[in-house]
Amino acid sequence: MRKDLLKVLAPITFIVIALIFYFVLLGTRGVELVRSGSGAAIGLGIGVLLLPLVGVWILYASLRAGLQHQHLARRIHAEGLELDVTDLPRRPSGKLDRDAADALFEKVKLEWEADPDNWRNSYRLARAYDHAGDRGRARDTMRRAVELERRERHGTA
Repeated sequence: MRKDLLKVLAPITFIVIALIFYFVLLGTRGVELVRSGSGAAIGLGIGVLLLPLVGVWILYASLRAGLQHQHLARRIHAEGLELDVTDLPRRPSGKLDRDAADALFEKVKLEWEADPDNWRNSYRLARAYDHAGDRGRARDTMRRAVELERRERHGTA
């Protein structure tokens, strides 16, 4: 378990440190452009200064979402409600066979339709969307699962 955690955290830590370095470097260049006094350089400098701000926001949002998803994954695992895909046929790439992923999705969708306000069903549906290759709906449904779980945890459901 410890080794698996290191395999995940090491690259994330490296990327975060590299991005912070890049944001500082970009910010420094933006300040230099603004200080130059030239109208065009000031405009460009302001634009360059906005890039690290947007980058920090994206980095924060991505890390926060990842931690929230991991929290739900731990809870689902502890409750024994993970989707079992071990026996499903796979393509040579390792991804689930399309027909198998679609069948899994239909099964999980029926569970979700029976109780759409249960975060566990939304989590499972998000994973089924992911296995079926629909990343956009998987993200939207996972956001819903995170919100429903937060409400449950805080008693505001």
